[in-house]
Amino acid sequence: MVDGKVEERVDGGPVGLVSLLGAGPGDPELITLRALRRLACADVILYDALVHPNLLAHAKAGAELIFVGKRAGRASERQSSINARLIEAARRGGRVVRLKGGDPYLFGRGSEEAEALVAAGIPFEVVPGVASPMAASAYTGISLTHRDLASSVAYVTATESVEKDESAHDWSKLASATQTIVFFMGLRKLDSLMERLIEHGRAPDTPAAVVSNASLPTQRTVTGTLRTIGQRVREANLEMPALTIVGAVVSLHEPLRWFERLPLFGKRVLITRPKGQSDEMAQALRDLGADPLELPTVEIRPPSDPELLAAHVKRAGEYDWAVFTSVNGVASFFATCAREQLDTRVLGGVKVAAIGPATSAALALHGVRADVVPSEYRGEAVADAIRACDGELTHKRILITRAEVAREVMPRMLRDAGARVDVVPAYRTLAASPERFAQIRGLLARGAIDIIAFTSSSTVERLVEGLGDGAAELLRRTQVAAIGPITAETAARLGLPAQVVAQEYTAQGVVQALVEHALRTAAGRA
Repeated sequence: MVDGKVEERVDGGPVGLVSLLGAGPGDPELITLRALRRLACADVILYDALVHPNLLAHAKAGAELIFVGKRAGRASERQSSINARLIEAARRGGRVVRLKGGDPYLFGRGSEEAEALVAAGIPFEVVPGVASPMAASAYTGISLTHRDLASSVAYVTATESVEKDESAHDWSKLASATQTIVFFMGLRKLDSLMERLIEHGRAPDTPAAVVSNASLPTQRTVTGTLRTIGQRVREANLEMPALTIVGAVVSLHEPLRWFERLPLFGKRVLITRPKGQSDEMAQALRDLGADPLELPTVEIRPPSDPELLAAHVKRAGEYDWAVFTSVNGVASFFATCAREQLDTRVLGGVKVAAIGPATSAALALHGVRADVVPSEYRGEAVADAIRACDGELTHKRILITRAEVAREVMPRMLRDAGARVDVVPAYRTLAASPERFAQIRGLLARGAIDIIAFTSSSTVERLVEGLGDGAAELLRRTQVAAIGPITAETAARLGLPAQVVAQEYTAQGVVQALVEHALRTAAGRA
């Protein structure tokens, strides 16, 4: 829209709206709600290298994703080409998103793209984002302003347009104009930047900090002075992107660095559970400073004989008990109900047992309240709880819907107690693709995984099988966390002793166990 009127393509159709969105500094949760809404309805998304990949998961099915990232020191797309791509996409109609790291207008060249859109008669909007200095300030504790330390701050780019004959910076003024100075894109020029500040009157012992990957679990902060910061950064081998902060406020880093003190800060945790079931665990890990890698080692598929399951679902009301041993079993049971045009009334008059709180919660979503949820989330405890509830099980009919391959201990215990037990496969747990295991192998070989979280025996078995020869050696380099003793026993049998075993056999229990282990380890080092 230009001057209040919708522009038209050459063929008479309306051109698309372009949204210049700030994706924030790195942490995918720092994007604004407005930007997420625009992202979710976009037909075309042109995104930068520094955009967190999780944000692209918000794109609608069928959206065209175009990488136009630029990284220092690497071959990348020219700005003129990006402008042309934006205009071409808009002229095809629909909604176009330009997803940029940080804020579009703060050294993000968003204004150049906006100018190109105006010149082409393309309607656009700008959605601001959390700028990287704000994230670096919040996540390192280095408050850019402080009533006692700094009442002014300057943002300076260390990379200016190649078309300029000379630097636009007046160093004689810049060195002392503000109490805090933040340099963007200055890592490769760090020594010369600090020397210029000293040459133009800034004290050599002025505190300085370089922050790499601000707001991410890979964040690293190095502090020093104008004289020493260059050498310290080289020794730490910091990587781009990085911000440099100069001023007395750097002294706040040590007392206020809350993020880097989180118990799992910087730990890369491989989550092996199936797709769609790892979100809650991944979020809990992020909140504790970890970097979750959601790379399932198993896939959940329908049972080999879906008609057998359907037949038992139809006759579920004939049983005294229905036992559910996983969220997947619940999902498969009620998906079968839907296909057969049935509902929860098939369980009318039937007592229901759930192996744990997650399975119980999944049942509740379908309006079914579990009569029995044992305090210990394993098959033996379910059998004991049913016997405690009913007493005599002779001639009682029990339906167990579970994975196609599972432990036989619960059915055996119930049969030994006199019950007539039907075990019906509700789903299969298959190995992930060879490409997935190749990806995991590469990460392990590079030492890029600190912890592997196993949430079932099948996740352990499939990973070891998928990695093939040398799996045990690769996996021994990482810490192993198991959701409970059964999974820990499987891991040990395959040569992977678990250092962390959850006391509560849930994903949240695994996270809590990791935190407790990290705190004990830290206390031992103190």
